[in-house]
Amino acid sequence: MTAVKPFRIAISDDVLTDLKSRLARTRWPEAELVDDWSQGAPLKWIREICAYWANDYDWRAHEAKLNRFAQFTTEIDGLDIHFIHVRSKEPSALPLIITHGWPGSIVEFQKVIAPLVDPAAHGGNSADAFHVVCPSLPGFGFSAKPKEIGWGVDRIAAAWAKLMERLGYTSYGAQGGDWGSAVTTSLGAQDPAHCAGIHITLSFNSPPRIEGEPTAEEKRALAGLKHYVDLDSGYSKQQSTRPQTLGYGLTDSPSGQAAWILEKFWAWTDCNGHPENIFSKDELLDNVMLYWATETATSSGRLYWESFGKRRTTPVVKVPTGVAAFPKEIITPVRRWMEPNFPNITHWSEMEKGGHFAAFEQPELFVRDVRKFFATVR
Repeated sequence: MTAVKPFRIAISDDVLTDLKSRLARTRWPEAELVDDWSQGAPLKWIREICAYWANDYDWRAHEAKLNRFAQFTTEIDGLDIHFIHVRSKEPSALPLIITHGWPGSIVEFQKVIAPLVDPAAHGGNSADAFHVVCPSLPGFGFSAKPKEIGWGVDRIAAAWAKLMERLGYTSYGAQGGDWGSAVTTSLGAQDPAHCAGIHITLSFNSPPRIEGEPTAEEKRALAGLKHYVDLDSGYSKQQSTRPQTLGYGLTDSPSGQAAWILEKFWAWTDCNGHPENIFSKDELLDNVMLYWATETATSSGRLYWESFGKRRTTPVVKVPTGVAAFPKEIITPVRRWMEPNFPNITHWSEMEKGGHFAAFEQPELFVRDVRKFFATVR
């Protein structure tokens, strides 16, 4: 059997010294010509974030915080996969694999792991306990970078099924947002014998032809889709067509990598106009560091190249499905649009607040909804 090896995050001093040097030597562009974010991340804020990153941010403290979770690597399909794995003390705990997306990482789940693993210690019921597995997507964070093409959503999902089998879990649940929603959907379709149910926050279904007046739910989603296509999807086009070209700048410039990522934490969160209304600088930089320190700007972008514009049949998921619709999601899910591919939606929640990075933004609401859905499939 392929080994599961313990892993600890340990970024070298050389990487941290180089980062400070690069930040100090940043050649800044001129400021935007507007007083909002319509031309991109504002110069004043990005300079402020980068100054904090260089002078005040303590990576070693945050590295230690991440290392409080047991982490491992194991080779699956020729690729080393990194993952957090925290077992619950509760004998009836349900294994749960949670998957992030871009520009996220395992950092997104720091606030939800303990409440999911030990609900009794966090205001919940011990019957809702989970064994939590949080892998890093291939080419993201501390997972290895694919050295061949073909690592798309379905292959990742197949690797996740193998991972859960290797950990000894014969029945498990799956949860995801962003690319994690796509991987979780594929996992539910591929492994119904072992995947007891899935919970997602984003649907990749295209809207059907709408006859007559759209419902309020459809109008909300169509408005989000129009905004995304018109004003918010340039990053996706670039990463799905020329991730290599983009990678030269992002891998060389920490300020560039930060701006590329942090703009999305403004655009996709329920933050009332500014990311620091919902996240601290430290939280934002923890996530950026998992791209910068691992030099994964290019390899993470390739998931778009692997996925968009390729012929892929949207899977039909027959296992019980839970959906949490957060109001500031990029495109909010629409039940009627989803039902042809998700014929067994058994749980639907309209969340009162929150956006794309659900577990990171609204950990208590996220945990509550995950517990509520999976209580129906245990």
